Amino acid sequence: MLKHLLLTAMTVAFAIGMAYADQSRGKIVIPVTKTSPTSGQQMYAGYCAPCHGVDGKGHGPVASALKNPPTDLTVLKKNNNGRYPDTHIVAVMQFGTDVQAHGSNEMPVWGPILGKMNTTNAQDKQLRISNLSRYIESIQAK
Repeated sequence: MLKHLLLTAMTVAFAIGMAYADQSRGKIVIPVTKTSPTSGQQMYAGYCAPCHGVDGKGHGPVASALKNPPTDLTVLKKNNNGRYPDTHIVAVMQFGTDVQAHGSNEMPVWGPILGKMNTTNAQDKQLRISNLSRYIESIQAK
């Protein structure tokens, strides 16, 4: 048990150290671990919450390091005449966005992860995108 705890602590310390080291170059690094393709909530927590916040309102722990604030994901439906823009959200997750919050058109995590993840299994990639989009839809303001 102690050995497992020590290994976990060392891994976290290494990840934090790498993130701080990379900040000197102005690049944000968010350590990620593989998540279940069936859990939109788990993917959101691991991949989106660092910037968009746990509540989706754009106040994640690294949001202040971005050039532009992250989108408030809870008002997407409200800002689109009461209709959740599923097609747009899927396109952003697949291809990035022209809002350059961090210097490129790719979101800092999703672009590279979804572009390389399961390249031999397109269905898994689509399942991930679909489930994440549904989770984002579930956090829309009422």
